[in-house]
Amino acid sequence: MLNSRSEHGDQPLYSLAHLTLIGCTPPELVYIAARAGYDAVSPRFIPMNVPGEFSQSPIDKSQVQATRTALETTGLKVLDIELARITEDCDPRSFAPALELGGNLGAERMIMSAWTNSRDDRNFLVDVYAETCDLAAPYGLTVDLEFPSFSRLRTLDEALDIVRAADRPNAGILVDTLYLHLSRVDIGELLHVPPELLHFLHISDCLPGIADTREGMIQLARDARLYPGEGWIDFTGIIERIPPVDYSIELPNQSRLAELGFEEHARRCLNHAKKTFGSVRSKRREISQIAA
Repeated sequence: MLNSRSEHGDQPLYSLAHLTLIGCTPPELVYIAARAGYDAVSPRFIPMNVPGEFSQSPIDKSQVQATRTALETTGLKVLDIELARITEDCDPRSFAPALELGGNLGAERMIMSAWTNSRDDRNFLVDVYAETCDLAAPYGLTVDLEFPSFSRLRTLDEALDIVRAADRPNAGILVDTLYLHLSRVDIGELLHVPPELLHFLHISDCLPGIADTREGMIQLARDARLYPGEGWIDFTGIIERIPPVDYSIELPNQSRLAELGFEEHARRCLNHAKKTFGSVRSKRREISQIAA
């Protein structure tokens, strides 16, 4: 499996996640990311049809060609693609067009999350996740399972349980710093995740309070994330407890977009991230030895 960090030595890639600028089409995302100084993009090739999301099909022939041209023109990479959702009527084969497109564009990861309603569907989640991993493997993609705090899998342990049960070589866990906070996960738990499962990190900040309703969490996650360093999240502690990974900045904030516009918002996301934790590096081995 290709490791993007290997091409940059000890320096992580910084990618612009599509949710940050969800109104942009994939090629627009690429051009904005390039002008703002990013190394890569994390486009949404499986739409969620949420308010404000771009309306063009990302797998339409003209959009695919425009995205390919944008990547060739700017030299940016595709770090990961999204979003494969596990629902009650989910057929993993429906993800195939996005997986093929991602693989053809050089992506390395596919994000997956679970949105079923039953708490007794573990076997179903394991089966769908495992099949998606099998479908992604020929394209060189890992499938990184996320645990949004308002989804079916709400904690690191719940996501890790599904990944371990599926037991696929291209499995992964995606840690989002916001969801880590909202799920009240102690950062020490990151040491329990096998390093080979951690490939990249979703970055955003927030204030210390935790919304006590699902609606409140959704509003925060989709509309009001903060730049790194503006809030409460311990980025140093998180980064030191995971192996060296790349960073995808997922930071939707509607008021900042209205004030600054797409490109300046994206630029400030990146500048705050680099200023806040650009020099922080993994100390996982040393911390694990101390903890032992």
